[in-house]
Amino acid sequence: MATKSLMGVPPHSFLADTVRLDYALNSGGFLSVGDDLPILYRKWIFIGFNSCLMLGLTAFLLIKRELPIAVFVALSSILAGGVGNLIDRVTNNGLVIDFINLGFGPMRTGVINVADIAVMFGAVTLGYLSFKGKDVEVQTLKSSVE
Repeated sequence: MATKSLMGVPPHSFLADTVRLDYALNSGGFLSVGDDLPILYRKWIFIGFNSCLMLGLTAFLLIKRELPIAVFVALSSILAGGVGNLIDRVTNNGLVIDFINLGFGPMRTGVINVADIAVMFGAVTLGYLSFKGKDVEVQTLKSSVE
């Protein structure tokens, strides 16, 4: 949808320029990290290594039934975002389509996509949960189903 509606047109601005929709192809990782690497290394890292990480995370989520719900949601969010970007890379010759730029005035993010937001949500949630530690109420998936 981003390619059809945003490619080749000026950025669209919403909410007093807090949100900009602007089409960009990203050959690197989050916020273009690694885009200056040779193409072979980028493919091994962003397709091969990412595939292994996503398979490992999937196996972990399937095997580990006693995870707190918040941890499960955070890891699932990282998995969903990782798989979304992986699909983009496989179908777009190693590139990811980014189209969202957020910010206030001169303070802005780079151009990102929904998958990046999912990964960041999961990572920030895990960070918060690890910082809060035992203060967070722990309810597992297994106990919530029973």
